[in-house]
Amino acid sequence: MGVSLRDIITNYKTPIAWDALAGVAAVDAHNALYQFLSIIRQPDGTPLMDQTGRVTSHLSGILFRAVNFMEKGIRPVWVFDGTPPEFKQETINQRRSVREQAREQWRKALERGEVEEAAKHARASSRIDDEVIATSKSLISLLGMPSIDAPSEGEAQAAAMVKRGDARYVVSQDYDTLLFGAPVLMRNLTVSGRRKLHGRTISVNPERITLAEVLSGLRISREDLIRIAILVGTDFNTGVRGIGAKTALKLVRNGEFERVTAEKLPDIDTGAISEFFLNPPVSVDYSLAWRQPDREGILAMLCDSYDFSPDRVEKAIDGLTIKTGQKTLDSWF
Repeated sequence: MGVSLRDIITNYKTPIAWDALAGVAAVDAHNALYQFLSIIRQPDGTPLMDQTGRVTSHLSGILFRAVNFMEKGIRPVWVFDGTPPEFKQETINQRRSVREQAREQWRKALERGEVEEAAKHARASSRIDDEVIATSKSLISLLGMPSIDAPSEGEAQAAAMVKRGDARYVVSQDYDTLLFGAPVLMRNLTVSGRRKLHGRTISVNPERITLAEVLSGLRISREDLIRIAILVGTDFNTGVRGIGAKTALKLVRNGEFERVTAEKLPDIDTGAISEFFLNPPVSVDYSLAWRQPDREGILAMLCDSYDFSPDRVEKAIDGLTIKTGQKTLDSWF
C-alpha cells in the first residue's frame, strides 16, 4: 500500500515529541484500519474475534489509539475512502489476488505447524470489508469523534483539510498524502511505540514530514514528486521495473520522465494520474464536532455485542477522562 518514496524522504523526517502533537489530526482511516487488522493478531496470525467468529482487531485498535490520542491532546478526525477512480481498479484487483494467495499460504503454514510463517502470511491477508467500515464508524461515533466520508481517496480529503486549516496534520504511514499536497504528514503515532516492518517488529517514534522541506531539499516541484511516484509505482499504476526512488529522482531532474514513461509505461495515462493527485475530488461539506464519549454505548457495543473484557474497556474509557497536564477532556467541548 502506498508509494515507495522512503529512500528520498528519509533525510526530511524529523522526530517529534508527543506533547508537540496536540490539536486536530486528520487520520487516514483505511491506513489505520489496515494496521490494526494486520498487527493485532494472535501468535499464529489469527485476528482477534468474538465468540461468533467476527473479527474485532480493528475495534481494539480504534479504542486504544483513541485513548492514547486523547490523553496526548490530539483530536482525531477519521477520514474514510469513498469511490476510487477508475484507474485504481487494476490495483484493487491485484491486491485482492495477493490477499487470497496469502490466506491460502497462511492455511498451509498452519497445517505444517510453522507459526511464524503463518503469522507473516496472515498479516498479508488482511481485508477491510463493509462490516469493518460500518463497525469502525459506529465505535468512532460512540467515542465522540467525528468521521468524514471522502468523495474519493481519504488521503486526498485529509490533505485538503490540512491545507484549509481545519487540521494540523495528516496521520498516515503512507507517503501518498504528500502527493495530494498535505503540508504536514505525521507517521508512527502508535500506542505501543512499535510496528511491523517486513515481518520484523521495530521500535518507532513519531516523525514529522513537511512537504515544503521535502520539495526544497530535493530541489523539485510537487509535480516532479508526482512524476517520481509514477515511475516508482502508485496506487493507480505499476511502476517501471528496476526503477527505485533515487533513480526516478535523477530521471525527473534530467527531464527524462516523458521519454521513460512513453517507452516503459505506454499503456498508462500518466497525465490523468498526475491530474488526480493535483486536483482530486474533495469535500468542504463536513462538520468537526467532538462530544463526550457514550460510556454505556461503548460498553454495550464492545462487551455485550463483541465479547470484549468489561474491565479492559472500562479502564480505557476512564483513560478518556483523566487529566492530561492541566487540562481535562471537558476542555475540548
